[in-house]
Amino acid sequence: MLAAAALSCAAQTASQAPAPTPDVYRVKFETSKGDFTIEVTKAWAPLGAARFYRLVQNKFYDNARFFRVLSGFMVQFGLPADPAVGAVWVNRNLKDDKVARSNTRGMITYAMAGPNTRTTQCFINFGNNASLDSQGFAPFGKVVEGMEVVDSLYSGYGESPDQQMIQSQGNKYLVAKFPKLDYIKTARVVPAAAK
Repeated sequence: MLAAAALSCAAQTASQAPAPTPDVYRVKFETSKGDFTIEVTKAWAPLGAARFYRLVQNKFYDNARFFRVLSGFMVQFGLPADPAVGAVWVNRNLKDDKVARSNTRGMITYAMAGPNTRTTQCFINFGNNASLDSQGFAPFGKVVEGMEVVDSLYSGYGESPDQQMIQSQGNKYLVAKFPKLDYIKTARVVPAAAK
C-alpha cells in the first residue's frame, strides 16, 4: 500500500505543473553522517535548479544512498530508495543548461550520459573538476554549510554499486550488498540566508 501511494505521488509530481522556482533557495540534507546545506542559484542553470526544487519539494531524495563516492573527485546520488518512484522519472530528460559556473569544490551538478540526458542524479565535487565544464556539466548550486560532512561520506565501495541494479531494486539491493553506504534521511527547502 505504501509503495502504491509513493508511486502515485511520484507520477503526479512528474506530470503536474511545477511551482515557481525561487531565484535562490537552500536545501538542508540530513544524512547518516550529519547535515549539510546546498544553496541553489537559478540563474546559474535554470532548468537544473527548477528540477531540483521540484524533486526536493516532493521528497524524492529521502532515504536515497550516496551510491558512488570517489575520493578526491565527487559523490553521486539521486536514484531513489523505491525503484517504482525512479521509473516515473527515468525518461524525463532535461535539456542542457549553459555552463555558467565551474565544477569547483562544493559545486553540485547533474550527472549525465551525453547531451540532454539529465534526470534526477546529481553529484557534489570534492575538488577542482573544471575539466568537466567543457563537457557540459552545469553546476546549479554549492554546498554552503557542512562540506566536512560531504567529505566524510563512506567511499569504500567506489564504483562497485551497479546503477541498473539500483534502478530495478532500489535500497533492497544496496542495503543487502553495500550496507556501509551513507544515505539521505531527508532533503528539505529551508529559508535562504539574508544577504
